[in-house]
Amino acid sequence: MESGNFWLYLLVMFGVTYLIRVLPFVVFHKKIENKYARSFLAYIPYTVLGAMTFPAVLYATGSTVTAVAGVAAAFFAAYRGKGLFTVAVCASATAFAVGLFL
Repeated sequence: MESGNFWLYLLVMFGVTYLIRVLPFVVFHKKIENKYARSFLAYIPYTVLGAMTFPAVLYATGSTVTAVAGVAAAFFAAYRGKGLFTVAVCASATAFAVGLFL
């Protein structure tokens, strides 16, 4: 990669990231009172994290069967109200155990 292109790409990434973080402060001067808009904005981080993480989970093990077993175990543990660490350990252990039998 040429040095000039690197700095151009870096500048564009900086500009986009800066605008995304600063624009809400510039546009919204007062507190958002609409309860539907507030609840929508409260769930955005979880939605984006899930959308970025879920496809990677299905391909992380190299086998769709072990990945689906791990996801099922994670959903089950989360549904039972377990914490994040417990859910991750259950999913990993299940995917590993299923991988041993395949």
